[in-house]
Amino acid sequence: MTSDIDTALERAIALVRRSAMPEHPDTSRGYLDLLGGDDAPRPTVAQSAMNNRIVAAIYERLWRPAGVAAMGFYGLSPAAERQKAADDLHLSGSQRVLDVACGPGNFTSFFGSRLNGDGIAVGFDISKPMLDMAARENRNAHAAYIRGDARHLPFDDGTFHGVCCYAALYLVPEPFTVVREMLRVLAPGGRVTIMTSYTRENLLVREAITMGAKSIGVRMFDRSTFPTMFADAGLTDIHQQIHGIAQFVSARKP
Repeated sequence: MTSDIDTALERAIALVRRSAMPEHPDTSRGYLDLLGGDDAPRPTVAQSAMNNRIVAAIYERLWRPAGVAAMGFYGLSPAAERQKAADDLHLSGSQRVLDVACGPGNFTSFFGSRLNGDGIAVGFDISKPMLDMAARENRNAHAAYIRGDARHLPFDDGTFHGVCCYAALYLVPEPFTVVREMLRVLAPGGRVTIMTSYTRENLLVREAITMGAKSIGVRMFDRSTFPTMFADAGLTDIHQQIHGIAQFVSARKP
């Protein structure tokens, strides 16, 4: 008998563009793997950490809270962070939601808990260790996972009602390519939300933060980068919040 969890994976797989689907799809690890034996790139310390099994195991309990504290969220708890993302996406009902760079799936699972009917939250990541953890601990009737490269999202234009990317754009090799892909797969009327790094306006502080971050492979973005990018793409209802050296930006696609 097919379980609700298996059905969720089937619904996620059905969203994948046919041309992106391997001849023999691999779901043996509890998620669809579109990359096969290809490992994620690890050119920096930070990217190596995201592909480490030990980091994946402690990510939600230790690693991410430490990073959140370092970025100065001023008391925003992991639960509050997930709630903020869900609220910014206006999640409900049978929506389709994409969680880009989902890691071990804590956000994806939470998004799924807000959906019903045929609603599906698809967690998308390139890291096998992170998705192994997600498949073990964060699958549910409305949350499933796909492994792939976010620079080439394997979905048709306008597939998702909501797209999220928290705590990842400062790590990926081509963040603006990833954001353009996120906007491409977002449906008209849908919402996008991101959380990423923010470098201070003061020149000396900005240079110090940027140099320190660059040494471990973390990229810093200024205040205008993503609001401007969203506006240039025609998005509306753009909101930004700054917390320490982190920024939250959300918008709506007309």
